[in-house]
Amino acid sequence: MSSRPVKFGAVAVGLLIAAVAAIAAFMSMQASFQSPAASSPVPALACTPAPCANLQGYTLWVSNLAVSGDLVSMQLVFKNASDSTHASPEDLQLIDSKQHASGLVVNSPGCTTWDRHVFNGGAQFGPVSVCFRATSTDAPLILRWSPDFGLFCCQTEIKLS
Repeated sequence: MSSRPVKFGAVAVGLLIAAVAAIAAFMSMQASFQSPAASSPVPALACTPAPCANLQGYTLWVSNLAVSGDLVSMQLVFKNASDSTHASPEDLQLIDSKQHASGLVVNSPGCTTWDRHVFNGGAQFGPVSVCFRATSTDAPLILRWSPDFGLFCCQTEIKLS
C-alpha cells in the first residue's frame, strides 16, 4: 500500500520539474526574440581608415571594394581585442539598396571563404577576399557584421558606398 503514494509523489515531482523547465525555456525564448540588441544595429566605436567598424575592441576593416555586374567583392581584415573568440563567414551579410541580404558567394573566380578562425588578445586575421551577389549595386551598399559576443550582442552596419 505504501508504494502507491510514493509512485504518485514521484510522478507529481517529475511533472513539476518538467513544468518549471518548460516555463524557463519559454521565457528564455521570449527574451531573445524581444531583445532590441538582437534586431537593431549597435553603434560602432570610431576606427580608421574607413570603411570599418569597431565593436567592443573587435575591429573589421574593408578594402579593395569592387563591383562587377551583380558581384560585390572586397578584402577584410579583422583585429580582435575583445571578448569574442572568433571570426566566421556566417557573421557577414551584404545589404543592398533594395534591402536584400546576401551571404558570401564562393562559386565565382576570386571569391573565397574561410573556416571559423579562433583568435583574440589583439591578434589580427586577414586579409581575406570575399564576394557577395547583390540584387542592386546602387548606393547604399552595407556590410552587416554580427560577431559572436553572446546571446544579446552585437550587430553593426558598415556603409560601403
